[in-house]
Amino acid sequence: MEKRKRFYIIIFILIIWYMGSQLNLWSTFIIPSPEKVIKSFILLLKNGKLLKSVAISLERVILGFGITILIALPLGIIFGLKPKLYEYFKGIFEFLRHIPPLALIPMIILWFGIGELSKIIIIILASFFPVFLNSLKGIVSCDEKYIEVGKVFGLSTKRIFTKIILPSAIPDILLGLKLGLGYSWRAIIAAELIASSSGIGYLILDAQQISRSDIVVVGILSVGLLGIFTDYLFSIFINKYLKRRKGNLYERGI
Repeated sequence: MEKRKRFYIIIFILIIWYMGSQLNLWSTFIIPSPEKVIKSFILLLKNGKLLKSVAISLERVILGFGITILIALPLGIIFGLKPKLYEYFKGIFEFLRHIPPLALIPMIILWFGIGELSKIIIIILASFFPVFLNSLKGIVSCDEKYIEVGKVFGLSTKRIFTKIILPSAIPDILLGLKLGLGYSWRAIIAAELIASSSGIGYLILDAQQISRSDIVVVGILSVGLLGIFTDYLFSIFINKYLKRRKGNLYERGI
């Protein structure tokens, strides 16, 4: 039912867009007609410009987000297992968490230039805290009763972590990864809009500078569709894991 409602809303918006363009309710210079956007989309696909821009942005997101996972996930787990240690660094993390990554772009460009490194750093800054905080939450929120049961059965510290704490934290970790990936896309597009000569963000900026609102809309829709696609893949993965986990718990009688 919810999916059907969303579908109807999208159709309604498309009809309003089409009718408004046909009746000249607004300037096509500001809001291009659907036909013009579709033609530009096909043209950009044929000449390879859109696919090249998508591939460049996707490569940056994969690299930056991959580094985020390697840094934020272990830190979240370590601080979750050692909450007293986290108290020493909590103030610093809270301070950094409230600084928007986009506010740091001028300094990052000043320090690292406008090359690939600066874009990767912006992605890491944007996606770090969703992954870190959700990993931390997952580890900390593990039910103490299960840990006590593990100790009663003589499980080692390592096995308590691998068999009890980590499986309990996986849903929160997956949610953090899902959110972090979304923030990665937002960050890279903003970075490419400010300082880049390639990628979807640059495609949008270049189109804006030559007053091609149809290409701007193509770029925006491409980002949105990529975000929906990656979010959909993560949702499928999370749902499958949760169903399998519930099935395992049911079999064990928990």
